[in-house]
Amino acid sequence: MKVVLLAGGFGTRISEESQLKPKPMIEIGGKPILWHIMKEYSHYGFNEFIICAGYKQHVIKEWFADYFLHNSDITFDFTKGENEMTIHNNCCEPWKVTVVDTGLNTMTGGRIKRIQKYIGNEPFMMTYGDGVCDVNIKELVKFHYSHGKIATLTAVMLEQQKGVLDIGGNNAVKSFREKQHMDGAPINAGYMVLNPEIFTYLEGDKTVFEREPLEKLAAKGELMSYMHKGFWQCMDTKREMDMLEELIAERMAPWITWEK
Repeated sequence: MKVVLLAGGFGTRISEESQLKPKPMIEIGGKPILWHIMKEYSHYGFNEFIICAGYKQHVIKEWFADYFLHNSDITFDFTKGENEMTIHNNCCEPWKVTVVDTGLNTMTGGRIKRIQKYIGNEPFMMTYGDGVCDVNIKELVKFHYSHGKIATLTAVMLEQQKGVLDIGGNNAVKSFREKQHMDGAPINAGYMVLNPEIFTYLEGDKTVFEREPLEKLAAKGELMSYMHKGFWQCMDTKREMDMLEELIAERMAPWITWEK
């Protein structure tokens, strides 16, 4: 199953870090937060990624272009007047990464629509490139297949400005709306599983995935929630970035499951 990562936004709320690079490429623990998210999925055996890039998309492409080189022991031999390169070993993950320029001002739904040809007619996972989580992804996928609906999202109980979910007794999402001030309700944390029918709900570049598409799915009973009671944190601000950095430094980062 492929994993789609939304990594094309401007990151304006963390502009002190995102002026030179896309927000998903901002480093915590010496690696981009995007790398942390990919390591989470890879821990559960999901190694094929499609990155929806946009703002400064060349930074993402160049980082992956150099990734093998930067994670290998290499001898450069110039003694024969040539540039001979010998790779001794490497520590790269078994990833297949497709980076797609989905446009500078494209909305989230439009970005997903643009990568349809790379997905094909099969279910896929999708999350945002700025939030880490310790959700059990295999259990999430198992839950998605168990209910047979079009979409599953991971829901967490946090007071943040994300989409608010009205969840019924059978875990069906009864309605979806943008969070209002002082709401206390489950929020959309990303980490979704989507059937290919989702593309019929996406009209074009101006489609905001979290609005009409999810609202329509909820109204039709096709949007389910996987309740996660563990750790989830987005990185919208410098303060949140510093908090994640501190958790890594203290070796208390719950999402780093691959080292446990």
